[in-house]
Amino acid sequence: MCDVREAVAPAHPRTAMRAQACRTARILAFVPTRRVPVALSIAGSDSGGGAGIQADLKAFARAGVHGTTAITAITVQNTVGVSAVQAVTAQIIAAQVRAVAEDLGVDAVKIGMLGDVATIEVVAAALDALVAGTPIVHDPVMVAESGARLLALDAVAALREQILPRATVITPNLAEARTLAGDETLDGIELARALHALGPTCVVITGGHRDTATDLFFDGTTLTELPGARHPDGAAHGSGCTHSSTLAARLARGDEPLDAARHARAVAAEAVADGLRELGAGAGPVDVFGLSRQP
Repeated sequence: MCDVREAVAPAHPRTAMRAQACRTARILAFVPTRRVPVALSIAGSDSGGGAGIQADLKAFARAGVHGTTAITAITVQNTVGVSAVQAVTAQIIAAQVRAVAEDLGVDAVKIGMLGDVATIEVVAAALDALVAGTPIVHDPVMVAESGARLLALDAVAALREQILPRATVITPNLAEARTLAGDETLDGIELARALHALGPTCVVITGGHRDTATDLFFDGTTLTELPGARHPDGAAHGSGCTHSSTLAARLARGDEPLDAARHARAVAAEAVADGLRELGAGAGPVDVFGLSRQP
């Protein structure tokens, strides 16, 4: 225990050292410990490890945030396709979100596969229970890379009405964007405006399925093009998940949405270029860590 008299007028070198240690301890007691940001992925699990929760956790780690999860569905999946899906009950989804938020806190949320109306409803309620202003990124997963449908047809309206208005950024590809907008002919600024009118703060239409590999970022006022190279020889399974979860991680670290979108575009493209084409008989998974280059 520190003696105040020693700290004021030390009479011996050893006493002076103890006094200095006391002063240092008092100073350090008021210095906050740096907290690693926490990102929460609310999404489905991919048993093949290429997309979904598994891809999100890798991207979170690459971005320097701690990843947490609320699993909405378990898919029986590999690089060839999805052979079965088991939805997680609404109660368990809500409990997962609550457990993470109450103990670790949530600095940003990435939402992926929701699957059906019941899941959408419980996730919307869970988002409202988070701290106001928590950034939310939604990748509206509708169809898997293999072509399997992952969102029920009757759930699209619920997605528009309950998730998009709560989102800070949505990141659909061209097909998903047109489905949400309800118009298969739109592209560019018209499509971005139609999506923004549904309620999200910002819209990113990813370029993987557009004529050019350019992402379009729209904040309700300005359309910004985020160009990049296309990697046709890469492996793209999980690219959308990697993009959206990287964007969420950057928001958790304090980036503005446009800066986060630029960073996400670059990381996703690199992950596709480094994709593990040799794994599996189908579309290989993206690789955010450059595993094939490691010794």
